[in-house]
Amino acid sequence: MLPEAFLTRMQSLLGDEYPDFLSSLEGERAFGLRANLLKLSPEELRQRAPFPLEPVPWAEEGFYYREEDRPGRHPWHEAGLYYIQEPSAMSAAAALDPRPGERVLDLCAAPGGKTTHLAGRMRGQGLLVANEIVTGRAKILAQNLERLGVRACVVLNEDSGRLAQRLPEFFDRILVDAPCSGEGMFRKDPEACSQWSPENVRMCAERQLMILQNAVRMLRPGGRLVYSTCTFSPEENEGTVAALLAAEPSLSLVDTGLSRFFSPGRPDWVPGSPAELDKTIRIWPHRVRGEGHFAAAFQKDGSGGNLRQSHPAPCRDKGALEAFRQFRDGALRLDPLEGQIPLLFGSELYAAPVELFPLEGLRVLRPGLHLGTVRKNRFEPSHALCLALPPDGFLQRADFPADSREIAAFLRGETLPGPGLSGWLTVQADGFPLGLGKASGGVIKNHYPKGLRTPG
Repeated sequence: MLPEAFLTRMQSLLGDEYPDFLSSLEGERAFGLRANLLKLSPEELRQRAPFPLEPVPWAEEGFYYREEDRPGRHPWHEAGLYYIQEPSAMSAAAALDPRPGERVLDLCAAPGGKTTHLAGRMRGQGLLVANEIVTGRAKILAQNLERLGVRACVVLNEDSGRLAQRLPEFFDRILVDAPCSGEGMFRKDPEACSQWSPENVRMCAERQLMILQNAVRMLRPGGRLVYSTCTFSPEENEGTVAALLAAEPSLSLVDTGLSRFFSPGRPDWVPGSPAELDKTIRIWPHRVRGEGHFAAAFQKDGSGGNLRQSHPAPCRDKGALEAFRQFRDGALRLDPLEGQIPLLFGSELYAAPVELFPLEGLRVLRPGLHLGTVRKNRFEPSHALCLALPPDGFLQRADFPADSREIAAFLRGETLPGPGLSGWLTVQADGFPLGLGKASGGVIKNHYPKGLRTPG
């Protein structure tokens, strides 16, 4: 049931368009997924996918799919070939448009849809920091990054103010997909309706401005900041943008690059706001195939910024490094530590990006790619390593069709036949790594994580 106060406000704002808007909220929603550019091209996904896909106009990696095809249940989903994401939500990362080699921050990152979108566009080059203040959501974020094989990414569980103190003018691009009242998700998420109130809208707007001002402190001169929400509220959209421009004179609005697809912002809905707010974009469910969203892009005056930074001390545990080298030489075709910083957290070995900053005093869930665990001078590779390496990254692999009995059995945690194989290998679906196995005596022991296994 849509809140009456919400409907009254939208009718006042939209006028003649209100009936079409209301009808769209009562209609069927669009379903979307996004190709993972770290593993395959959009063209390859569309050509090889076992279900039909239709391009999303504003995101080259994005596609619409039919609800009945259930791509989340296909083995390709577990192999990280795509991320299921609402089509309008793909606009935020497209507006930020990160480039390989840059320093990029996703400040409110869970569950990871926009972070993985950014990672794909960065092609694994540079430094991507994904932060989420809610611990439980940050863990889900880390799991999604692992599934999509994202390597050069650090996951933090921090407050934006603490980060701003540690990393002033550090990032080239920052995305703030801020917590909001969620009005744009009413059709997708009925629970959002029950949590809505005018008081919550005002509280969200105040919190959004605080988070954005912390983001500005972390943005280098000349850098780009994108603010996005999934709400229709003028207070949280144009109102927050106007307040940020008034508080931060170093910022100016720039075109998101997506204006040809969507409607302009409405400065007339916020008294006293600058006319340039029409450079922002609004996504209306009665005008496009997607839910309600808003985005604004800013540029910070100047150039340069904090281009140099000290790095965390690399792992110097000779036993741990030797255990990894022995595994690498016997199981891998390439070295995942090449050009990376080895970090040992307890018994867990990571490959961290060379652009990484010191981590002392920060709540870190993942300092880079989790390589595996060192146990009594023996190295056991991680599921994350399997999914981050290319199909030929391991010396041995057992490849089966995605719709085969073997893949179904593997996802249930069962052993597989492995004649002629010995040692660590990847089990692959249609040539794409799905999980680890260890072969001995003609049998592949299953090392697919127990928490991911399908019911027997």
